[in-house]
Amino acid sequence: MLPDFETLEVSIEQQVATVNLNRPDKANAMNGAMWNELQACFEWLDDEPTVRVVILAGNGKHFCAGLDLSVFGNLHGESSEASRRAEALRRTILRLQANLTAIEKCRVPVLAAIHNTCIGGGVDMTCCADIRYATQDAFFSIREIDLGMTADVGTLQRLPKIIPDGVVRELAYTGRNMGAQEAKEVGFVNKVFEDKETMLREVTAIARTIAAKSPLAMRGTKEMMLYSRDHSVSEGLNYIATWNSGMMSQVDLAAGIQAQMNKTKAVYED
Repeated sequence: MLPDFETLEVSIEQQVATVNLNRPDKANAMNGAMWNELQACFEWLDDEPTVRVVILAGNGKHFCAGLDLSVFGNLHGESSEASRRAEALRRTILRLQANLTAIEKCRVPVLAAIHNTCIGGGVDMTCCADIRYATQDAFFSIREIDLGMTADVGTLQRLPKIIPDGVVRELAYTGRNMGAQEAKEVGFVNKVFEDKETMLREVTAIARTIAAKSPLAMRGTKEMMLYSRDHSVSEGLNYIATWNSGMMSQVDLAAGIQAQMNKTKAVYED
């Protein structure tokens, strides 16, 4: 049974899950419930054996307008003592980071399909995806600088691993909009589509191609990509040797080799 969420809409078809941000009347701004539900949702997807790929999209006219300003209401807790209030804020920030890190830690590939507005927390969120696609009208902005704060839930840590450092600095220092075409040119999105309908159709086709591969091999590939991002080449080589020595499926390998020899498509168990 699919989980029921207040701010997210979840569906599964042909081993592809689609998670839609579902506050269209608020431009999918991220309120307290959405932050918590994103983590709960992606932890559920991580455990669901029938899901091999996830598409992350947004209902309505906008992908995500960033942090709902109502979240700022009680960030420091109830204490009147300065150090305890600072500790409470730190714990809140760490919790929000964990909410989004659940997207990155989900063991199956996550494909973000972004249309129109993607600012602030929306950029933090999409940085956690494996691959990003966008519509022509999409734009991205690290808007926290215009609120008088430093972005603190992942953009400044993940985005320099995706696009050139100088581009990240310009976006973070100015808060300017980066359009879809520029986002493609710098490597933040893989492809730009004419409209949302076309994007979702094409991204779903890509997701189904991925879903047809060995799920264990795919999960290992994602694990290695994330590990290699944060470790040296020698550490990454050592890890994949250890991983494959214990996690390579002889059943999947035989099915893949047989399919290649017969020019057919292999069928893999979940």
